[in-house]
Amino acid sequence: MQTLVGWHIEMEFKEEGDRTRAAAMVRLGDGTEYRGHGNANRHHSDQPQLLVGEEIAGARALMDLASQLLQKAHTEIDDASGRTSRDIRP
Repeated sequence: MQTLVGWHIEMEFKEEGDRTRAAAMVRLGDGTEYRGHGNANRHHSDQPQLLVGEEIAGARALMDLASQLLQKAHTEIDDASGRTSRDIRP
């Protein structure tokens, strides 16, 4: 049996001086949405590199989402089994 599942992920970035903020949102197949956030700060002595700030802030936002999804799965395992399971590690 083959199952095709898709998730939709949206990312937005905001630049303010030396700071880049990222917001990520994932929409699961059942319509549930999770949001994650990440930041990057450029040191004043570094050259401005917009792409680098986006990559760091974006990666941190995705790590936030990953943590939330791992917790969701952990809770679902516990609920289905009726016991406390071991932590799910990334």
